[in-house]
Amino acid sequence: MTVTANERLGLAPTDPRPASETTPAADRTETNPLFGDQKMKLGLFGTNCSYGLIMSHAPSTYEITWAHTKEIAQRADRLGFDVLVPVARWKGFGGSTNFNGNCFETYTWAAGIAEATERIAVAATSHLPTMHPIVAAKQATTVDRISGGRFALNMVMGWVPPEMEMFGSEQREHDERYAYGQEWLDFVTKLWTEEGTFAIHSRYFDAELLEAYPKPHQGPRPALLNAGNSPSGIEFSARNVDFNFASLDTLENIKAYTDKVKSKARDDYQRDIHVMTYGLVVCRDTEEEAKRAFQQVVDLGDWGAAGNVIKIAGSGASQSFDHAVKEMQERFIAGWGGYPIVGTPEQVTEELGKLNDAGMEGMIFGLIDYNEELKYFGERVMPLLEEAGLRH
Repeated sequence: MTVTANERLGLAPTDPRPASETTPAADRTETNPLFGDQKMKLGLFGTNCSYGLIMSHAPSTYEITWAHTKEIAQRADRLGFDVLVPVARWKGFGGSTNFNGNCFETYTWAAGIAEATERIAVAATSHLPTMHPIVAAKQATTVDRISGGRFALNMVMGWVPPEMEMFGSEQREHDERYAYGQEWLDFVTKLWTEEGTFAIHSRYFDAELLEAYPKPHQGPRPALLNAGNSPSGIEFSARNVDFNFASLDTLENIKAYTDKVKSKARDDYQRDIHVMTYGLVVCRDTEEEAKRAFQQVVDLGDWGAAGNVIKIAGSGASQSFDHAVKEMQERFIAGWGGYPIVGTPEQVTEELGKLNDAGMEGMIFGLIDYNEELKYFGERVMPLLEEAGLRH
């Protein structure tokens, strides 16, 4: 039996901690807008990475500077958006853009954005194999305390082999990634919720005399997100997370998917789960202008980077993009494989309503020019969403 450092050095045990260290400060339904009552929640996706959600040289003022990403976040906050979700990247996808390669690390990004905003939920996206649970739990708690309970953790199992090789290890087989992810999350959850010291002895982790103070601001724990759409991903989401993000192609498939995920969570785990989607929104005064802007993204696309993404996804590294690999390669260029909405303010409102009717409770999206197009979205689309009863 291993002798612990406490035993070897004869250290005094930790006395029971006060409630201020062991108890969350507030219920998350009171602090985190992801649990608010907006019928169709709205968020921005990828504002911490170069080119956002478009693999294209289409003209844009968007840039990866702290001033610019902060301005986008503050504008979304003022407009009443519900969440900001960053993309976790350790290595770009090559090509002429090196898509997403110039980026901010997401926990520290979230800490800065949390301090710079007032209401909006702020997520960190974490590749679980690259982040030890003890470090992740402490970083998440710190951001949650900074934000006053607005933090969300978007968990990614790791799906890009070149990134995993940067950390000196081979990527695990697909389903094993989720087995690891379950143990990782169980570890983090205990650090967030356990009052005293505890031990972890499992397949992937072995640790004694664990403790973590303070606990997160929001209770019982921060919001959890996951974008797994494979059978293993759906199982993981249904069992654990609050929001599943789905990459889907048609409204019919969206309806079937949302029904499946919600039923599995309810029937197998006696819990509720919310489902959201993502994609590129291109909104202009006329349908012709919107389609022209969308087509320009495609025409000026970085097909080298897109080809690399497609090869990685098609190799079995991810099962969440199977439909896009086979049928809709343009969606990687214009929207990272997500659901595109292209049209006038009225058409965008209508499409968001259709997604909501199909079971989607929100959408996180990219824009060709986040900061400038957010102004237009706020002026022209938000009032229509209120009129349609999708927002208030």
